[in-house]
Amino acid sequence: MNTIEQMLSQSLQDKNPQLNPNTTDKKILEIASYDLLNYLQFHWKLTGQQNAKIKLTEKIQKYLQKNPKELQQFINLWAGIWIKKWNERVKVLIANEDHLHWKKTNQRQLKAEPLWTQLPYRTEMKDIIISKLIRNGEICGTSILAETLIKNELAKHTTSKIYANQKLLNITQRAMKKAKELSQSKGPLIFVRIDKRFFQLLK
Repeated sequence: MNTIEQMLSQSLQDKNPQLNPNTTDKKILEIASYDLLNYLQFHWKLTGQQNAKIKLTEKIQKYLQKNPKELQQFINLWAGIWIKKWNERVKVLIANEDHLHWKKTNQRQLKAEPLWTQLPYRTEMKDIIISKLIRNGEICGTSILAETLIKNELAKHTTSKIYANQKLLNITQRAMKKAKELSQSKGPLIFVRIDKRFFQLLK
C-alpha cells in the first residue's frame, strides 16, 4: 500500500471504525483510491493533458514531500464526502437476489465488452466522463460509472463500425449527457454483489 492509500485508509477508518480496508473491505479502499486519484486529476486540471497520469503522480509526490499535512487534511475532508456518497449511491445485493436492473445492465455490459476492449481512445473517453461526473458532484465510483456509461452506448453499436472519429465523439457526448442526468437523480447508482463483488450501474 503506497503512502496516499495509507492516508486514505486511515481517514476512512477514522470516519467509520467498522471498515477494515486491509482485509474484508479491501475492495472499498481500492475504489476509494481510484476515486481520489480521479478527483485530484480533475482538481488539478490535468484531464486531457499529455502524460496526465505521470503529472498526477509527480504532483502527489511533491505534496507528500513539501506539504504532507495539507494533503492529509484534504484527504480527510474528501473522505467524509466520499463515505456519504457511498452510502447514497451504492446498493448491496445478496448473492441469490434476482434484480431486473442488474440482469439488464449485465447483459448490456457483456454485449459491449468486445468493442470496449478494442476501442481507440477509451482511456481519454473515460477520463472525460469521469470529469463530467465529478463536475456534477459525483465522486464515488467514478471509474465504474464512466466505463459503464460508455459501454451502455457501445451496446447500441455492436453491428456497426464505431471507430470513425465522429461516432466516437457521438458516443462520448451521449455518455456525458447521461452522466449529467445521473447526478440529478436520487438513490443508488451502483450495485455490489456480495458473492462476486461485481459492480453495475443501476440507472
